[in-house]
Amino acid sequence: MHEFAEDPPVEQRVGDLLSDRGETVAVTETSTGGLVGTLLTSVPGASDYLDRVVVPYDYDALRTTLAVARETLDEHGAVSEPVTRELARAARDTADVTWGIATAGVAGPGGGTPEKPVGTCFVGVAYAAPWESGESTARVSRYEFDGDRNAVRERLARRTLRDLETAVRDRTE
Repeated sequence: MHEFAEDPPVEQRVGDLLSDRGETVAVTETSTGGLVGTLLTSVPGASDYLDRVVVPYDYDALRTTLAVARETLDEHGAVSEPVTRELARAARDTADVTWGIATAGVAGPGGGTPEKPVGTCFVGVAYAAPWESGESTARVSRYEFDGDRNAVRERLARRTLRDLETAVRDRTE
């Protein structure tokens, strides 16, 4: 799982940023199946900033664990911008943390469609601003990754942490 790692690894950079700022994160992973959490917990001291990792994998789990609306799933499918946004917000709000991050994607080898071919992935990052400030946010980015199932999953997990890193840094500038 280190084929696409950087030096220093993104999980270390994110951990340092969150620790330095006294902020916390919760993760909801669908297509990565726990890889984001694995990366985060590989860093000593992760319990200072990582609250939880939730790995719902089918529609029923998305609905019952994180209250993703049935209508959103019906209209857009689990691998979509709207669902990924709901997942990032749910991770943030159910854990009451500073940051919620979410993954969704088609890792392959099957499951792709012309609109969402294998390698199509979404990353959601949600920020919890102080109550009544009107500054809470949730953004989603779409990516296309090449490679086999393992490569897509690792690339998505690392991209998720890079998106979180960027969002945290943007809040400080």
